[in-house]
Amino acid sequence: MARTDAPNTARDALSEPAAGRATVHFDFAAMSGPERYRLLASAVVPRPIAWVVTCTPDGTVNAAPYSFFNIFGADRPVLALGILARPDIPKDTATNIQATGEFVVNLVPFDLAEAMNITCIDAPPDVDEVELAGLVTVPSHAVRPPRIAASPVGFECRVMHVLETGPGQLLVVGEILHAHFAQDVLTGPAEHPRIDVRALDLIARMHGPSAYLRSRDMFDLPRPIWGETRARHSPTEQKE
Repeated sequence: MARTDAPNTARDALSEPAAGRATVHFDFAAMSGPERYRLLASAVVPRPIAWVVTCTPDGTVNAAPYSFFNIFGADRPVLALGILARPDIPKDTATNIQATGEFVVNLVPFDLAEAMNITCIDAPPDVDEVELAGLVTVPSHAVRPPRIAASPVGFECRVMHVLETGPGQLLVVGEILHAHFAQDVLTGPAEHPRIDVRALDLIARMHGPSAYLRSRDMFDLPRPIWGETRARHSPTEQKE
């Protein structure tokens, strides 16, 4: 993409806002998909990783990681995956989800990073990436795709919606039917368990094709309460 300060181009001139940091404007309509991806995937970080296991209609298992992923509700419990297009043929994950309506999302701890990376391989559809990576699976309760045994968290999902957001680009919304947590990441009483997020030791995607982050740099920031905040200010300082 050519760098230019001319208006109405992909990259407009450096501008100094009235307050805050100077910004550079990019017109996404004037940019190619790879150019947009480079900016978006390097800005929205860190991204959690969904290690998605699917099956073909005849039972061949496929596994692949996706970082365009998050949860989007608890009542009903739903998550969403963004599956980008591939130049030649649809990705196996997309094909299998559309054919069967089922998938399992496993989360990725640091000690499984190498195995996860193996499942990124551009293997043909008849290759079982789980076997290729030397992973052990366990049966799911309600869906055909198995779970990755060593993953600390697994979500069995059934498809609710599949939206085509671009040519070959899909947004998959799935309802979580069952959740599985390793015993050693749970704390507290059995009737109200909590997650020890440090024990999860999850990794996340960063910029570029091979940059990852280990989720260990955390801090607490209690949410403010309006009643307490209002009490600390005089009436003349309060906003209506």
